Amino acid sequence: MATVSSSAPSARIPLSGIRTLMEVALRDPEAIHLEIGEPDARPAEHVVAAAARAAHDGRTGYTSSLGLDALREVAADRVTRRHGFGADPAQVVVTHGAMHGLAMAMAALLGPGDDILVPDPMFPNWAMAAAGAGARVVTYPTRAEDGFVPRLDELEASITPRTRAIIVCSPNNPTGAVYPAAVLEGIVDVARRHDLWVLSDECYEAITFGVPHVSTATFDTDGRVLTFFSLSKAHAMTGWRIGYAVVPDHAVVDRMGHLAEATVACPSTPSQYGAIAALTGPQDHVHAAVESYWDRRDLAVSLLRERGLALVEPDGAFYLMVGVGEADTDAFALRLLARRHVAVAPGSTFGERGTGMVRVSLAAPRDLLVEGLGRLADEVVVSSSGASRSAGSALGAVAARSR
Repeated sequence: MATVSSSAPSARIPLSGIRTLMEVALRDPEAIHLEIGEPDARPAEHVVAAAARAAHDGRTGYTSSLGLDALREVAADRVTRRHGFGADPAQVVVTHGAMHGLAMAMAALLGPGDDILVPDPMFPNWAMAAAGAGARVVTYPTRAEDGFVPRLDELEASITPRTRAIIVCSPNNPTGAVYPAAVLEGIVDVARRHDLWVLSDECYEAITFGVPHVSTATFDTDGRVLTFFSLSKAHAMTGWRIGYAVVPDHAVVDRMGHLAEATVACPSTPSQYGAIAALTGPQDHVHAAVESYWDRRDLAVSLLRERGLALVEPDGAFYLMVGVGEADTDAFALRLLARRHVAVAPGSTFGERGTGMVRVSLAAPRDLLVEGLGRLADEVVVSSSGASRSAGSALGAVAARSR
């Protein structure tokens, strides 16, 4: 019988603790799902209508592996107007969501023996994609006492002789940190000094709470910053699997196009027409969604602080890292699900600095969010007497100072 190769790069791809927990939670019909970033809103009607019209009219065939020219033009125009750095349609690669773009970029730029720097806490799919490319993940720390914004000296100290790229994510998943312009400029300066690529994951760029989002590529002077956008979050189009990347190096664009052809042929054509409508049509639904997430952020922070739980208030995205006072967050998350029917993402899946925390998604419906947070607080209070307080102590100290 044929065997599966243990030396294949795919054999080294780590499991996602988010998906593992979600698979367990899906078997519980009473579960309140706070573990995954699934918006509770629906896509705008004009977006659905555009995709349906494309399907009805028979515009369902293959497109270029790089995407529809019309969508590439719309995306380039949006980036130029909204983010303040020039983008040409020829630099746009349409993708099956931001993560597909990031995975293709890693496959294009990295290989066995290469390192890529990622923030800790991190979105685990970055590590999965890096492993698939044969590369090694090296983390740079972000600290609760700094609002999970990286310190430039610590980031630069994390660079190894084999480092080829840095991942930046602002607004950040899982922490909700929004990096100031000076920090982003500093990261690009570090990358320039060490001749590194920068992969900027900006799929939450539209979701900030009273602070500006600044695109990393604003500070790019020599074409080393690749930027990744998604329609999934702000436009509530997660299952449409559509996003785009702005890639200043045409050789990298070509390589990503070859990878797309080899793996997916092209993005979904009806989804691309929906994306054109989403980016060019009315944005009322996006503004309403951001206001709703802002309200839920404030509500969650108030509720959890009243119950004495430690947290750092996020400035963007729709996640909240919450201290639970236990090092083994996998065990805590499974216990919370079994006892109280609430699913959260264990902090351990986000890296060493997620120890002692869980990630809560604020994208759940408001009533379910309130109920789930109350049950989470109940479990933390009940279990705290026997749990280790050492894990997450920095987060607790920050929370104590902020009250």
